[in-house]
Amino acid sequence: MTSTIFAGIKGTVVAIDRENGEIRWSADLKGADFVNVTLLEGDLFAASKGRLYRLDPATGSILWCNELPGLGYGIVTVAGASQAPGAAEQQRRASEAAAAVSEASS
Repeated sequence: MTSTIFAGIKGTVVAIDRENGEIRWSADLKGADFVNVTLLEGDLFAASKGRLYRLDPATGSILWCNELPGLGYGIVTVAGASQAPGAAEQQRRASEAAAAVSEASS
């Protein structure tokens, strides 16, 4: 599978092919509001209308939904994965630099 970009809009998560911009799949969630999406260790999570979903990143199938009972229907944010662009690349470079310093001092 080539690289996929995930976007959330109007209660829907959309998987977009990074190379050509074509939509691979879309998944309708409850509500028509802002959708927050994040990847955590290969798992795709989406939050919309006071609910948290786990989706299959390959197909968009909803694996589970937590209605977060008693917390209302506001905007949900998700933490646990880096949402900063290039964070994994920055971590890789830092590890390589630390290894080079260690090797040079040996």
